[in-house]
Amino acid sequence: MTIKSADLEILATRRSQYPDSIDAEFLLVGRSNVGKSSFINALLNRKNLAHTSSRPGKTQTLNFYRVNNEFYLIDVPGYGYANVEKKTQQKFGMMIEEYLEKRSQLKRVFMLVDFRIKPTEDDVLMYNFLKYYNLPVTIVATKSDKVGGSKKERCLKQIMDTIDLVVGDDIIVFSSVTKLGREEVLKKIESLLDETI
Repeated sequence: MTIKSADLEILATRRSQYPDSIDAEFLLVGRSNVGKSSFINALLNRKNLAHTSSRPGKTQTLNFYRVNNEFYLIDVPGYGYANVEKKTQQKFGMMIEEYLEKRSQLKRVFMLVDFRIKPTEDDVLMYNFLKYYNLPVTIVATKSDKVGGSKKERCLKQIMDTIDLVVGDDIIVFSSVTKLGREEVLKKIESLLDETI
């Protein structure tokens, strides 16, 4: 898949603000410092489409990115960031839940985890939460360029041992620096778009 166009089209906090479209949607979830903005920029081949920040917890809306006038990539607020107060975390949770409950356009969730470390309790909770809604999930293991060759197998095993993937779910090892895994993610999106035609 070639990315010809990508724009941040809508910032939404409730259902009435979602795009009035039947185009396929792909959701991105992950902890606040897992590199979602870098993932979006690398995937869509744009430098600063999604703003990276040294301060985690910056995304506070559902951000709908329109790609190739064909589908949406949706970035949601990160989870597990201690400096975001409880009330705000609950609001984020409700926003995401409202989206998941009745969004038939959603084709797959890309759940980002840090390749270097064991998935956190929050990661496991999020995966189980997505499975409660019977959503297909691809785990994207980010920051793989920071792991030496000999440790890669161990890191991958650590993710597999911690998150009990159901049949049909998979893992893609990714780096926004080297672009490892980019083509694999785009191929997955493309195959799901072909299914919906």
